[in-house]
Amino acid sequence: MKGLFITLEGPDGSGKSTIARLLADYLKEKGYDVVTTREPGGTKISEDIRDIILDTNNTNMSYVTEALLYAASRAQHVSQKIRPAIESGKVIICERFVLSSLVYQGIARGLGIEKVKEINDFAIQGINPDLILFFDIPPDVALKRKTKKNQGDRLEREKLEFHKKVYEGYLSLIDIYKEKINLIDATKTKHNTFQQVKVALDNLLEKSKEE
Repeated sequence: MKGLFITLEGPDGSGKSTIARLLADYLKEKGYDVVTTREPGGTKISEDIRDIILDTNNTNMSYVTEALLYAASRAQHVSQKIRPAIESGKVIICERFVLSSLVYQGIARGLGIEKVKEINDFAIQGINPDLILFFDIPPDVALKRKTKKNQGDRLEREKLEFHKKVYEGYLSLIDIYKEKINLIDATKTKHNTFQQVKVALDNLLEKSKEE
């Protein structure tokens, strides 16, 4: 079987990390070789860039710098971890990918989808997800989940208005990526949410066997 690339998208606090772990365990039980990772991050260089992006002291970072740092982190991630995993036949599960940049920087930051897509196309060198899981949950509900555990990083501390733009941005892009995006109702229990994910995943696995 060729490798598969699955990405998890959604507002901060939508439960991506929890579901990623459950998803990895489910695939391992089925006998798949699984790699879990996240963005920004996933490699030493990418994690170093993550620290710069999310540092709460970096409040004067320009939006363009932010977008370019995300793309730089992603380029290293793809080159060092994602592409090799796919080429060796593994299933790679990644929290966030290009769709996040299109939404956060392209829409919420107002840089424009096309500009952000252009720098990310250069960064990913043709590597795209086989399946995108979008965890649909209102931003105010998601943020309460996230920030009750900690004070949040630089982006999580943005005003609710910013996070509403992010959420609306995701919804506006769903039509563009509708062939690969599966909407997951993340307002449900963890069990119910994961059941929805399993349906989408099983469909992908069945399709990949037929190809």
